[in-house]
Amino acid sequence: MSNVFDTLVERGFVAQCTDEAGLKSLFDKEQVSFYIGFDPTADSLHAGHFIALMAMAHMQRAGHRPICLVGGGTGTVGDPSGRTDMRKVLTDEQIEHNCNCFKEQIARFIDFKGGKAIMANNGDWLRKLNYIDLLRDVGACFTVNRMLAAECYKQRWEKGLTFLEFNYMVMQAYDFLELNRRYGCKLQMGGDDQWSNIIAGVELNRRKNGTTVYGLTNKLLTKSDGKKMGKTAGGALWLDAEKTSPYEFYQYWRNVDDADVEKCLALLTFLPMEEVHELASREGAAINESKAVLAYEVTKIVHGEEAAKQAKAGAEKMFGGAGGTAEDMPKVAGKPGEKLLDVLTRGNVFASKGEGRRLIKQNGLTLNDAKVTDENYTLTEADFSGENGTAVIRKGKKKHYQIVKD
Repeated sequence: MSNVFDTLVERGFVAQCTDEAGLKSLFDKEQVSFYIGFDPTADSLHAGHFIALMAMAHMQRAGHRPICLVGGGTGTVGDPSGRTDMRKVLTDEQIEHNCNCFKEQIARFIDFKGGKAIMANNGDWLRKLNYIDLLRDVGACFTVNRMLAAECYKQRWEKGLTFLEFNYMVMQAYDFLELNRRYGCKLQMGGDDQWSNIIAGVELNRRKNGTTVYGLTNKLLTKSDGKKMGKTAGGALWLDAEKTSPYEFYQYWRNVDDADVEKCLALLTFLPMEEVHELASREGAAINESKAVLAYEVTKIVHGEEAAKQAKAGAEKMFGGAGGTAEDMPKVAGKPGEKLLDVLTRGNVFASKGEGRRLIKQNGLTLNDAKVTDENYTLTEADFSGENGTAVIRKGKKKHYQIVKD
């Protein structure tokens, strides 16, 4: 039986590891309890979380036990990693709501039946800690100069780092200590931007309990040009169908760059690597078939097989020359008498009116198969002549939306 570490390396997940040889040996010897943390910064997980969920699913398929940790405690502070400014402070009610949304979504990817996985909330212990006791218990294990050397803090040092955020590393390290005590957790996984925080947890376990634990980071989901993947005109690519429809989700992966097909197939599907290599090796028009496979497989994992089939059928209906509109196409609300630019900006088709004006000048916007040339165009009753009284917008060559009367 192959070692799951080799599987993660082969598929491109592994970025850094505290002790590769030791961790591989541990995987061979026992079922390893490991955790990944999810801070409830919104009411849905997004594409950036998806790579972590896939890594967790591969680990569980290999017989190891996931601990899915939602940040009911760390969410009160907010992780400064990768940030140029302080995160918005959430209320306790918002944090609880977001945590519940996360739990429901995570359960679609991880099997919790029969104790195969654990769902935990760090608010259960972090919110009960006495500040002075915490300082005396773990404060001496952290040196300020070493913390400031961490990349997550160095990036913020010039612009200002609050004492609130400075405590985040201590809180995350304490999570690892507590999970080790409660569940025998021996591995923390996370995105590569979490490396400093993960090392802090490994070191805290060693100093407080003399326990050997491990840290492993996954590569972040980036495009071939190094930019983050999973951003749309309306913001993040959400895993919640109400925030990003299955059709829009499918279309995002159908439209990835040719150079990113192999990476996405390896990281975000369960297809065998032989098939991944074959699909990614295609050239010309054939690579588009590979992108359709990618889009279907990813949408199936996130939204289910039926939604994936509908999204695929909708895309083929739009791009296969059959005409009409797809029911699952992203929808925006509008009505006769409104300026088209206002409707599309409000509906997040455009990030700004400036973007919309530029696209119109470039002849990149179509309303019901007619080019839009007037940035001040006002919708009329005749525009809503499609299925169920809708209008169809094409942005660029590939992105389609429905305008539905509000």
